[in-house]
Amino acid sequence: MEDAIRVLSEEVAASRPSCLSYFAGALRDGTFSSRHRTWRLAQKTRDWLLVVQLVLERLGAHGWIYREGKDRSVWVLETCFRPSQGRTTAGQSRPEQAAFIRGYFDAEGGIPRSTSSRFYVQLAQKNRLDLEDLRDRMQDLGLKCGCLHVPSVAADPEYWRFYVAAASHRQFYERVGSWHPRKRALLDSRFNRSGLQ
Repeated sequence: MEDAIRVLSEEVAASRPSCLSYFAGALRDGTFSSRHRTWRLAQKTRDWLLVVQLVLERLGAHGWIYREGKDRSVWVLETCFRPSQGRTTAGQSRPEQAAFIRGYFDAEGGIPRSTSSRFYVQLAQKNRLDLEDLRDRMQDLGLKCGCLHVPSVAADPEYWRFYVAAASHRQFYERVGSWHPRKRALLDSRFNRSGLQ
């Protein structure tokens, strides 16, 4: 609950441009329905979708959350709101850049669930060019990142990922962080207990 309260206080304090950047980053995991002209984000739990819904409210927009299907454990947030297309890094402030990366990470990033596991921060996506752009944005914020690579050509030759270098883990936590309740709790726990650099 404490993590959720911190996330909410950060959202309320965030500027409109930062909320817009966060939502644009989160949409990297979204799908656009040309039939309904809406964006959809799907998750196994509602927690993060409630955060995105609050971001939308900060933008003066609306998003509705519902369970998809009777027997499926999938929750969907749907919205008619669309951020302007083709936003570039030019003219974006550092907080906006960090917010975009945060939204992207919350949607497409991964960290270990157990604090006893070796720590990593990874970002993965099928769109290589989009992931290259994200990596460039992160490096612009001073975060060191590994090479973009395909983890398994046999499993999926079009699935790309990269890691944040171990030397930049703490900087990632401090400069980007997360508004995803589960990921936020894991990051807080990891850095508060272990003192990773």
